[in-house]
Amino acid sequence: MNRRTRTVLYFVAILAVVTCSGKMHAQTNPFQKPQVADRIRKVEDGVDEFRKYLENRGDDAKSRADSAQSSGATTRRQRSNSSDAQPSGNQAKQTKDDLEDAMDDLNRSTNRLRRKFDASSNYLETKAQMEQVMDSARRVNQVIVKGNYGTQPQKLWAALRANINDLARCYNLTPLGA
Repeated sequence: MNRRTRTVLYFVAILAVVTCSGKMHAQTNPFQKPQVADRIRKVEDGVDEFRKYLENRGDDAKSRADSAQSSGATTRRQRSNSSDAQPSGNQAKQTKDDLEDAMDDLNRSTNRLRRKFDASSNYLETKAQMEQVMDSARRVNQVIVKGNYGTQPQKLWAALRANINDLARCYNLTPLGA
């Protein structure tokens, strides 16, 4: 092998090593920490907005029930079939509690992610906390799918789920399904 051929081969080998190491770095850390921080903020804001909606919805329902009770108003169904109303009321309360519990869990895991994220120099060190966020989000997703909450919670969840999925992609995690 002549000298020129060896030089070309060395050059190609060095180029291959540099190219591969650049690709490996890009695959392990494709996002900058500020980009990930912005996505975490969007998830936190979405969780807060959803929880605020649930809180206001609960307050509105309680005030409607209190005003109906104080006015002495009862529906014909309540008068004629009060024994059936109780179990369905319990079911509605349980469904509401399930959603609130799931959202509380998502809020806790998101807060934990934020604390660990802020303290780390490389955001990928917080992948375990992001996996917990995903587990919590799956629980919320299951509760939303099983329950009949109406259009507003579904819209809020769709927006929050999209932000969670954007964040999951930063960590190379499988996004949530619909």
